[in-house]
Amino acid sequence: MQIVLLERVEKLGQMGDVVRVRDGFARNFLLPQKKALRATKENLARFEKERVQLEARNLELKREAEQVAAKMDGQRVVIVRQAGDTGQLYGSVSNRDVATAIIEAGFSIDRRQVQLGQPIKTLGLTPVRIVLHPEVSVTIQVNIARSAADAEVQATTGEVSLETQDESVVNDEDLVETAEEA
Repeated sequence: MQIVLLERVEKLGQMGDVVRVRDGFARNFLLPQKKALRATKENLARFEKERVQLEARNLELKREAEQVAAKMDGQRVVIVRQAGDTGQLYGSVSNRDVATAIIEAGFSIDRRQVQLGQPIKTLGLTPVRIVLHPEVSVTIQVNIARSAADAEVQATTGEVSLETQDESVVNDEDLVETAEEA
């Protein structure tokens, strides 16, 4: 399907480009989100009439995104999760979890702006890309830890402590010694 882009779309083109995309991508994503129009004579004429307003609106949104990016750059957020002894999380951290942590840090973003290739499944520091505008993105540091104390240690040293925090855990050797004494 031939479409004309109403805004920059990553890996596809700039505003005003006429590109060919798969029908499903256009019908299910680009057209409903008002990122593109079908490339008909009427729509091309309509786009040319509205081009100045679209470019002005895009420029304004880009400036706002750059201001937010300047404040957000270098930001660190902490997410506390339960994990096993090897550092594997019981579950995973998704883009929704990262977006919630960023919102709690005082920024207003949508979960669709968080770009994770795949969910995070281990403890540690992970860089995460936030797309504030099609032309503006920022990388923040997400610190996934078992507790706030572990998060501080990870932030300063960069190393994940895999030691068990619970001292009430009794291992098998302690049970054998107790049985032999009795």
